[in-house]
Amino acid sequence: MALALLIAGVPLALALLGPLFAGDPGPRATSFALGDGHRLGTDFVGRDVWRQILLGGRSVVVSALAATALAYLVALPVGLIAALTHRRWLEEALMRPLDVLLAVPSLLLILLVATVLAPGAPGLALLVALVNVPDATRIVRAAAAEAAARPAVEALRMQGESWWRMGVGYVGRSMLRTLAADAGVRLTGVLYLVSTAAFLGVGVAPDAADWAVMVDRNRTGLWVQPWAVVVPALLIVALTMGGNLLVDAVLGKGKPNAPRGKRI
Repeated sequence: MALALLIAGVPLALALLGPLFAGDPGPRATSFALGDGHRLGTDFVGRDVWRQILLGGRSVVVSALAATALAYLVALPVGLIAALTHRRWLEEALMRPLDVLLAVPSLLLILLVATVLAPGAPGLALLVALVNVPDATRIVRAAAAEAAARPAVEALRMQGESWWRMGVGYVGRSMLRTLAADAGVRLTGVLYLVSTAAFLGVGVAPDAADWAVMVDRNRTGLWVQPWAVVVPALLIVALTMGGNLLVDAVLGKGKPNAPRGKRI
């Protein structure tokens, strides 16, 4: 748990608190230079890399968290309704369009929409959320269907309990661990999509202070000034890996201890 908190906490703290300590930009120096008062050197246009690191994480983290939350905001009610309804036509109407959307590669769909709409950071978060809705809905529906098949749900239905009590009160609580595990993996995929889209210039300006953009724009000077590429790339990796380790640690901590075998 402590290791996961450390791995995820460093990039998360830099992303959320970094802009408060970035300070003024100051004069630009020579491109891809080391030293001269710059802790991590300068980038492709002579800006201080450390300052860009402090400024560049918030867009990545906020977009990824917003996209994940928006995806579940749609997936949870749709998946629960599809799992609990006894109307076959309603389930088909909800799930079949999502299956069609699921067949389209996520990054390709983002790039196609971006060529028409040219979204900013909020638009990129919406696009990433959109491509995650079908898969998240299928996970919610599968977990909810398993819980809905239990005798307890049938007993609640026979007692005349409301859909809200059955769907949220019992089924929703029963699938919390499944959703938590999925959220950890999904956040990694969302971070990948957000970073890749930013790397390709979708949703951010070409010279924006963004970790993914820094990797793209500074890679030409990798062998001259590697910190401008290595540090933001490591921060993105640490954020995704630490997030998964943290979710695994929390879920593992909540598991009951396995029963010990009898001694002979």
